[in-house]
Amino acid sequence: MRTDTPWGSLPAREHLLSGAGRAAGAPVLDVVVPVYNEEKDLEPCVLRLHDHLARTFPYAFRITVADNASTDGTPQVAQRLARTLAGVRSFRLEEKGRGRALRTVWSHSDAPVLAYMDVDLSTDLNALLPLVAPLISGHSDLAIGSRLARSSRVVRGTKREFISRAYNIILRSSLAARFSDAQCGFKAIRREVAQRLLPMVEDTGWFFDTELLVLAERAGLRIHEVPVDWVDDPDSTVHIVRTATEDLKGVWRVGRALAVGALPLDRLARPFGDDPRDRGIGGVPGGLARQLVGFCVVGALSTLFYLALYSLFRLGVGPQIANGGALLVSAVANTSANRRLTFGVRGRGGAVRHQAQGLVVFAIGLALTSGSLAALGAASGAPSHSTELAVLIAANLAATVLRFLLFRAWVFPDRDRGGAATRPAGPVPGPAAEPADDTHHELRNVR
Repeated sequence: MRTDTPWGSLPAREHLLSGAGRAAGAPVLDVVVPVYNEEKDLEPCVLRLHDHLARTFPYAFRITVADNASTDGTPQVAQRLARTLAGVRSFRLEEKGRGRALRTVWSHSDAPVLAYMDVDLSTDLNALLPLVAPLISGHSDLAIGSRLARSSRVVRGTKREFISRAYNIILRSSLAARFSDAQCGFKAIRREVAQRLLPMVEDTGWFFDTELLVLAERAGLRIHEVPVDWVDDPDSTVHIVRTATEDLKGVWRVGRALAVGALPLDRLARPFGDDPRDRGIGGVPGGLARQLVGFCVVGALSTLFYLALYSLFRLGVGPQIANGGALLVSAVANTSANRRLTFGVRGRGGAVRHQAQGLVVFAIGLALTSGSLAALGAASGAPSHSTELAVLIAANLAATVLRFLLFRAWVFPDRDRGGAATRPAGPVPGPAAEPADDTHHELRNVR
């Protein structure tokens, strides 16, 4: 899995039409239609989509037919449409793979909003403007159509319905995904997000969508969901069993990469202050309120974990050894959880140093709690287990306040989070992103 993204963290979102430098007539939206051996359905699809956009879309648009290695007359149909319809072009790739086609076209497009839809147009086109509007306005980073929303109206067979819902349950349980419909062929993304995200996406087939969404969500990007009306295509050529098998392999691969921190998702983070609510707390340092909430949640859970370990260790050893062992184990877990959840540090960079610093903080907490136990023993001789726990809770509260201050000022200062809090919101220069795979494609742009 590639991790060499060419830029730092993303700039703050802005309205895409507010830039004075935008060329008149330049497309705002590029809708990609990936096809393989679709000579029969391609022309009706493009004509219907072009007519809908011409009538309802208020900005300039482009339709790109991405033909990935068709062996029938699809390339000729695509080229004829590109010659006869304004705003239509065709790309020809010599290798199959929907993900490969989307990555290639999106990487070379100059439109600020990139979308795609399946050639069967199963999704009602009236959802297209609601899909891309949040991206144009600067509200969201990605947008997806959802067939599983309560207000969606879907017509499809029981088999496909079961497979779709089962797949999304797998994503929720294994990858903690919160989006509702990974495989609906109706999605859009802002171009600057695609340029950073595409080099991290490894799949070139049907799992491409899921991998893109999971990485975006884990990076904290905003995904907008649109309920859609959807009618199943009974002539679909998708091989369900083979696709499901490849998807499960992709789930395992991405889950393993996320578990070991192999992806530099911090490079996709929006700068703090992008949300107006983050700037609305006068006199409070940036991020403090959010960090306090995260630290309290992690602290409450780690305290329960610590007390459970102490009670377990206390069955076989004395109070000081039980306290030291329980505090050491819970401190390592606490540092890891706060590193990721409270202070937003992603990836493995600096993890060893953070744990070493966390152990210093642990030593301070150990001194406080051990000193409290020693004082209790000197005062009462043989205190009860409940009294020991009460004293430890009080000592841990004092240690927790000190731990938060040391974590924020020393272990996880702003500079360790990629400078997201201090980096200017303007665009970050860098070279154009290339497709993640190294295969050479023959690209034909027919206007």
